[in-house]
Amino acid sequence: MILRNLFFLLALSLTLAGCGKKPGFIAEGNPEKLSDWGMFRAAGGKLAPQDGVVPYDLNTPLFSDYAAKLRTVWMPAGKSAVYKDNDAFDFPVGTVITKTFYYPMKDKMHVLPYDAAPAQDGVAGLDLASIRLIETRVLVRRESGWQAFPYVWNEAQTEAVLARTGATLQLTLGNTDFTYGVPNVNQCASCHTPDFSSKAFAPIGLKARHINKPFLYAEGSENQIEHLVKIGYLTGAPAAAEAPRAADWRDASAPLEARARSYLDINCGHCHSAKGLARTTGLHLDVTVEEPRRLGLCKPPTAAGPGTGGHSFDIVPGQPDQSIMPFRLAGTAPGIRMPEVGRSLSHEEGTALIRDWISAMKGQCDLANSQ
Repeated sequence: MILRNLFFLLALSLTLAGCGKKPGFIAEGNPEKLSDWGMFRAAGGKLAPQDGVVPYDLNTPLFSDYAAKLRTVWMPAGKSAVYKDNDAFDFPVGTVITKTFYYPMKDKMHVLPYDAAPAQDGVAGLDLASIRLIETRVLVRRESGWQAFPYVWNEAQTEAVLARTGATLQLTLGNTDFTYGVPNVNQCASCHTPDFSSKAFAPIGLKARHINKPFLYAEGSENQIEHLVKIGYLTGAPAAAEAPRAADWRDASAPLEARARSYLDINCGHCHSAKGLARTTGLHLDVTVEEPRRLGLCKPPTAAGPGTGGHSFDIVPGQPDQSIMPFRLAGTAPGIRMPEVGRSLSHEEGTALIRDWISAMKGQCDLANSQ
């Protein structure tokens, strides 16, 4: 057993550390292995970002079947992103963003939701003895624009291999069997295309409002925007106190509406916006929208079918059971669930938040004049 563990640690170190491979920009082609990018190192049974690869976190993260995530960003020496208030920062050619999905683990097939175990340390590294790595998605900014590369981890957790056509994994979360879906490259585009007319990819999480929060770095806690400025990764940013900040949907002390809007923004707003792929629905859920009808209040759906649940409006104030939005958030069947990509399970806690938000709304809808 001891020899087998030593062999595993040696294989892990040689594979992921890439024999000392440093982070780098691969300007063309489709790298077959995650280790080709040099973004991570393995030592002492942990997977950690390489030196210069910066971990970050979001105020409210996208729901992905209760998976936990390690997010990182890296840029070539001397390169910086340009700050924007509401959109994703303008990143230079050579930027590499990663998002690694993992679960606390009971055994190889049985996993636990992200909050069922102590939080992992994104700086010191993920403890590979207590988690199951699932996938790592890489976004790279090349001369032609952003490109996405999904990588699936092997069973030994020593390497992740490119899966451009996606993949499915059969897992058990608690007592629930489900199919975890790794998106293919085209599905990545369905979420990472904020402007339908240009068809250009863009990051989702690296916006001021999502990362304007403290993070525990090796040197101590610091606001993430201010840290990126300090290390030369970001220019043109205001003081953190003057930048937009999304609410944490889990923070019960924050206003209910701010929490609900933040949840819908990160989970739905990249498609449901004035320029996004779901723009024709008239339901615009990015946090900058203020018009009640655009948010779904007393707004009829653009198409009938099972996705409506037999309801007449996206949101009926005070009546979540009569509203389409929580019905679709709770749904798991294709054609009903929203978001369509990135989950197989219902996010019970997130749906409950949206139901509470709708329950607190005042007013009523006029069915006779809904068209």
